[in-house]
Amino acid sequence: MTEATLTAKDFQSDQEVRWCPGCGDYAILKSVQSVFPELGIPRENFVVVSGIGCSSRFPYYMSTFGFHSIHGRAPGFATGLKVTRPDLDVWVVTGDGDGLSIGGNHLIHALRRNVGIKILLFNNRIYGLTKGQYSPTSEVGKRTSSTPLGSVDNPFNPLALALGAGATFVARSVDIFQAHLKDVLRRAAAHKGTAFVEIYQNCNIFNDQAFSYVTDKTSRTDGVVYLEHGRPLAFGSKGSEKGLRQNGFGFEVVDLAAGSYTEEDCVVWDETPANPALAFMMAQMAGTGPADLPTPVGVLRCVEVPSFESGVIAQIQGEVGRRGAQTLHDLLHSGDTWTVEPPPA
Repeated sequence: MTEATLTAKDFQSDQEVRWCPGCGDYAILKSVQSVFPELGIPRENFVVVSGIGCSSRFPYYMSTFGFHSIHGRAPGFATGLKVTRPDLDVWVVTGDGDGLSIGGNHLIHALRRNVGIKILLFNNRIYGLTKGQYSPTSEVGKRTSSTPLGSVDNPFNPLALALGAGATFVARSVDIFQAHLKDVLRRAAAHKGTAFVEIYQNCNIFNDQAFSYVTDKTSRTDGVVYLEHGRPLAFGSKGSEKGLRQNGFGFEVVDLAAGSYTEEDCVVWDETPANPALAFMMAQMAGTGPADLPTPVGVLRCVEVPSFESGVIAQIQGEVGRRGAQTLHDLLHSGDTWTVEPPPA
């Protein structure tokens, strides 16, 4: 008897989706529900873990197992789950506030350990659930209810943070780039270690059009460069009027249409080097308009490194074999043990 083919509808829960009308979270939810059926994984093997925030309502809307945990701690909960149940496909949904502020340490340690979980960080550069305070990714000068004179904080760069923590898969997409976002999700799902995906997500209530330089159709062609492994970094309204070549420890835009440069002068994107220096340089390149360097979307880094849970399991199995124990009870009662007698009456 063959299993029924799953569809996106099978991953839609019976809960009313309660985000503000027009929120970018709807588009991300749609993408995830569309990709999950393609992965060939039984629905009961999916788990979605979240922290606190608008994005963290995600588990309620997925017809999978899920856990709405506590503020910033979703990576910790997901790590424990993946180590004890490595057969499960564990996804973390977090936001720029939940994941990079109170949850910053939990995030970076999940990344450095290379736990086999998938982390989707929705970045809208604002605290939406608590009504519009500035977040760790808000730009300098951002005026909010908590920074009425403008923020003086230098914002986090999520991609650079992930690379600095040793993440083995790092990517970026955009909520409304549906085809691109689905491709990135498929790549993340196939990765054996931690997959970190930053998703530009519009909060149309408290920070509308924060990424208009990326999403606006009139500026998108010059404002975005798509990273495709093995292909030159070319972009523009027709896909190849401009290119990026390396200039010292950065990149510069060259005019391919004029004929002075060709795609052979452009950097051919490589997501696989063990040294993340090139990816880190790319992570620094995020402009705010057509006059700047374009904003990269796609996979910045993808390298294969043994996952944390595989190391833990191998260690346990090795110890079990060394001690001759067959069960957890045998293991706990083998080797040097003591019997504590109650004191005499």
